[in-house]
Amino acid sequence: MSIFKEIKPSEIVNNPFDLIGKDWALVTAKNGEGCNTMTASWGGVGIMWNKPVAFTFIRPQRYTFGLMENEDYYTLSFFDEEYRDALKFCGTKSGRDYDKVKETGLTPVYDESAPYFEEAKLVLVCKKLYAQNLNRESIIDEATVSSSYTADDFHKMYISEIVKVLVK
Repeated sequence: MSIFKEIKPSEIVNNPFDLIGKDWALVTAKNGEGCNTMTASWGGVGIMWNKPVAFTFIRPQRYTFGLMENEDYYTLSFFDEEYRDALKFCGTKSGRDYDKVKETGLTPVYDESAPYFEEAKLVLVCKKLYAQNLNRESIIDEATVSSSYTADDFHKMYISEIVKVLVK
């Protein structure tokens, strides 16, 4: 029996600025029969094309990037503060070098679309709708380029429909 309950995206009560910018999320995609995850502290949620969407940004050098490119679905999992060390690990170590599930002790749940974690307090199951590489020419504020892209490693933006929301 699942410890999660499905709700509508409009029923999420958490502040998205806190969830994404302060609490962070794990972006998780399938990797064969397993999964890989990475920590994200940039992103957003909103409405686009009359659908609830998540905006997710990943740099091309991240191991998860290749998985995102190959899958139609991924999840955003949000956790309570007690999992901060696991999120720090997933944000600083590469899935190329570490089995993040084994190292953090997190428990993957394999949804029919994409994996997420049993320990999460909130999960967004997302279906990719649109993807575009960010680029220097499109960023109007030069300070953003000089502070966030010193290596010219611009993120790719994914706009994804939130197809399922799970809460404890």
